[in-house]
Amino acid sequence: MPDSNNVLPDDMKRWTAKRKAAVVIQIIKGKTTAAEVARAQALTVSEIESWVKDFLDGGTEQLRTHPRDLEAQHDAQLKQLYAKIGELSLEVDVLKNAHRIFGKDLPEGIS
Repeated sequence: MPDSNNVLPDDMKRWTAKRKAAVVIQIIKGKTTAAEVARAQALTVSEIESWVKDFLDGGTEQLRTHPRDLEAQHDAQLKQLYAKIGELSLEVDVLKNAHRIFGKDLPEGIS
């Protein structure tokens, strides 16, 4: 159990987003300082201050190693782009067939 000056146990090794957020909230509430946490947890003050900045900029999600929202947005965008490529490929195939059926030359750049 941590003492009154220590926000987290001394044996804490992994800093998850949830744990970082807990420290940041304690700092924001004035219950501890970045210097106190840094000293107690063998971290640098700049590390703690970057957590505070990141938290204020984006909340707990910003403190994650791999933000879920960002990854989900990337995956959704990639899925949309692949769908658009498929749609455009089908349109080109239809245009090619229509030109061949009507005996017209294909537009420049389409083979």
